[in-house]
Amino acid sequence: MSTANVKKMEYVRLGQSGLKISKIVLGCMSYGNPKWWGNWVLEEEEASKHIKAAYDAGINAFDTANVYSNGLSEEILGRAIKQHNLPRDEIVVMTKVYFPVSRDNTQLLRPGGPDANAAIEAAGYANQFGLSRKHIFDSVKHSLQRLQLDYIDLLQCHRFDPNTPIEETMQALHDVVKAGYVRYIGMSSCYAWQFNVMQNHAINNKLTPFISMQNHYNLLYREEEREMFPSLKACQNHQHIQEPSLTFTSTLASARFLGLPLPEERLLGRWKSRTPLSARNLTGAFLPRTQLIRSHSCIARMPPSVYLQSEGNKTIVKRVEEIATKRGISMAQVSVAWALSKEGVSAPIVGSTSLANLEDAIAAAHIKLTEDEIKLLEEPYQPLAVLGH
Repeated sequence: MSTANVKKMEYVRLGQSGLKISKIVLGCMSYGNPKWWGNWVLEEEEASKHIKAAYDAGINAFDTANVYSNGLSEEILGRAIKQHNLPRDEIVVMTKVYFPVSRDNTQLLRPGGPDANAAIEAAGYANQFGLSRKHIFDSVKHSLQRLQLDYIDLLQCHRFDPNTPIEETMQALHDVVKAGYVRYIGMSSCYAWQFNVMQNHAINNKLTPFISMQNHYNLLYREEEREMFPSLKACQNHQHIQEPSLTFTSTLASARFLGLPLPEERLLGRWKSRTPLSARNLTGAFLPRTQLIRSHSCIARMPPSVYLQSEGNKTIVKRVEEIATKRGISMAQVSVAWALSKEGVSAPIVGSTSLANLEDAIAAAHIKLTEDEIKLLEEPYQPLAVLGH
């Protein structure tokens, strides 16, 4: 990707912390092993090019997780940092803790209900998932080894853990910060009440608070506006509470926003072939790699039938296309620009499967939608069930 004509990237504070991140965060979920995740995943040689191109364009924040490609995403990011000599003090490395990492790279270990958890424990992973003190410290150690780094800038809890006392979790997160392994902490993929209970415990006990919240949010799924946004906004009204800011995944919502053909059955593009799962449907603790494409993550529970169950969302997609055509930009850029217009949002986390798509996302950071355009995009939306946690 040529950076000769790329405008200077803007940087924003993450929450009320002093940490500044680029207005676009590069998501590294799509870097790793195609056999593990699916054919949309880029292997290391190509992924490394994307990481370098993002850095050259001014992106300083990179979001990954221990579970992405079973740890390989972290390894690829770490090697790219060294290969391209990215200055450690210039970049912000964000990773996550909660899910287990398989020892043999053949099975996805999926915590869930009692039966699934019991099966994982019986296989020798009793302390390798969740938010216990032991797992937080062990997971951070292993992530640092894979990343080949001395510290993590932002450690995010990938899910809420109902089986570990919140007091234990928040004390452990505080301690990994005090030990120098982590600089800041954040939360991901949870309900507002779960976030509030954890954040309030930290604040009331003078522990390290969350500075960020990463949830699923886009033009076709705006439920965080009534679920998480009010909680984050409430923090702003109390001077003694540090207001976290929102980063979010699934910014584009659909392959259609990347300019693919219009038929509705392709609106979710790369996820169309996945078997829809309900929010609580965990089909066993161990899933062969051949089934991972259809089963992993909240994204797998967001099939086209979820996004397109309302006529409103179908209208939104058409309006995105209309605005993109009128402005001479891509639908992806309209989608990202809309997201950046929302109060309380620090940065969208955007993955890339081609350098052209990455360039599109970066350019979106400099696009300002008018109030009329934003109203046009938002007006047809109809509420959906809260999903993705």
